[in-house]
Amino acid sequence: MYKFLAIDLDGTLLDSYGQVTEKNKEAIKKAVQNGVEVVLTSGRGPRSVKNLAEEVGADNYLICGNGAIIYDNKKDEIIFNKFISKNKVLQIIKTCEENSIYYSINTKNSIITKSLNYNVLFYHQENSKKTDDKKTNINIVKDILKYIEERQEEDYLKTTICDDNKIIFDRILNVIKNIKDVDVLDVAHMSRKIIKNGTEELLMKYFYTEVTNKDVDKWNAIEFLTQKLGIQRTEIATIGDNVNDKTMIEKAGIGIAMGNSAPYIKEVADYVVTDNDSSGVAQAIETYIL
Repeated sequence: MYKFLAIDLDGTLLDSYGQVTEKNKEAIKKAVQNGVEVVLTSGRGPRSVKNLAEEVGADNYLICGNGAIIYDNKKDEIIFNKFISKNKVLQIIKTCEENSIYYSINTKNSIITKSLNYNVLFYHQENSKKTDDKKTNINIVKDILKYIEERQEEDYLKTTICDDNKIIFDRILNVIKNIKDVDVLDVAHMSRKIIKNGTEELLMKYFYTEVTNKDVDKWNAIEFLTQKLGIQRTEIATIGDNVNDKTMIEKAGIGIAMGNSAPYIKEVADYVVTDNDSSGVAQAIETYIL
């Protein structure tokens, strides 16, 4: 019997439109009713994850920023954090500015950006369907470097770097990897998201990476939380699709990859289910967890 289930969001629980299917909601509800501690485990910030956790009825704990923080939702407090320092954030910003590449800064409470592009545009589109109290806080700033320099130390989760040109993206990736005491997510494939506006659909494709503090990893956060809850490694199940899910899929008692995962994620998984547009999470829960 699995007592703990970590579920990734984008590309896993969420479909290409950023929504949770009714099948996935029902499967999670059934898992919770059967005593499974279901925890959404995402690169997103707490507010976005919390809204989705409450929507699916799995809101005791949240793992956010790829494992940078664990949030106890019932007590309304952070019980674990590995924030990236202001000095490192400034170093990353300067590198991005020098290379004219798009980036955004994720703090505990907001996304700081110059413009609505790539992943931030997707979050902006999500906001159009939400009430004000559930929207992701997007802070558009003309001069991010100056803005961060003049502010007090904040809780920085990560920096996301995006570009649709692979040559430009790979060049900046190599430069960022030379910065000490940070971890750079090595994503080998393009992100694909669909923005729907009425009857029109816009397919967004871009390369991206996420830069966090050293040793920030979803699995490290899962280990901390499960030890706190007295849950053994063999009792942990994980579901994901991307490189930031790789370690938790490899090390859990059972690791499940989505059908839309990259080949290198499927190779380390115990099982592969259907894709995120076909309620793969529900299939995983019904077939392997319960």
